[in-house]
Amino acid sequence: MDSEHAKNHLLEFILSGDRNGANALLDEWTGQHSHRSTISDVLEPVLTEIGRRWVSESISLAAGYLAGKIAEDTLMKAHAHEESVPLTRGPVVLGNVEDDYHSLGRKLVGIFLRTSGWRIIDLGNDVPAETFVDEAVKHDARVIAVSAMMFTTARNILKIREEIDRRGLRDRIRLAVGGAVFKIRPELVEEVGGDGTTASALGAPELMDKLWRAADDHHIP
Repeated sequence: MDSEHAKNHLLEFILSGDRNGANALLDEWTGQHSHRSTISDVLEPVLTEIGRRWVSESISLAAGYLAGKIAEDTLMKAHAHEESVPLTRGPVVLGNVEDDYHSLGRKLVGIFLRTSGWRIIDLGNDVPAETFVDEAVKHDARVIAVSAMMFTTARNILKIREEIDRRGLRDRIRLAVGGAVFKIRPELVEEVGGDGTTASALGAPELMDKLWRAADDHHIP
């Protein structure tokens, strides 16, 4: 089975409410390939499609909920596998912006960063701007990575930009932004004060590396 067939079948399982069938398909793909391939080549594209349909209100609440549970099942398996990867880079502070509770994208980013050796400080959902910056200072993190799914919550990222600037940390802490809304409205990256974004979780390690190096030029031990 190639990735196109796997994605189509996974979407069918989700829309028909078959969690067991979806998990069996993803487990089979992992056995033939890897956890990384399962997430990047099959799960993430399907989640993107589910998100697109969710925004256009063309899928049910039940289907959206099931997609989240299937993704969590896969991420838990991947997380158990990637614990053996040495964490030699970072840390990066990661979280969903204030009032945002859509955690799947953030968890995907966390998985890809950890499997690339990045240490992650995951703050979870609904994180205030001050907490993001406090944790970055506490852990000497040079990148804050913020996730938002909807336009209404993405605007709260501007509070983090303002808090970084208020403390005089613009050069020492870079702000990465991501989430479905930034694919639909890429101009939002600049509007909310982001220093960079990536089209998918797969590109998160490269983005973190770029932003970390930029902050490193101004870092004061």
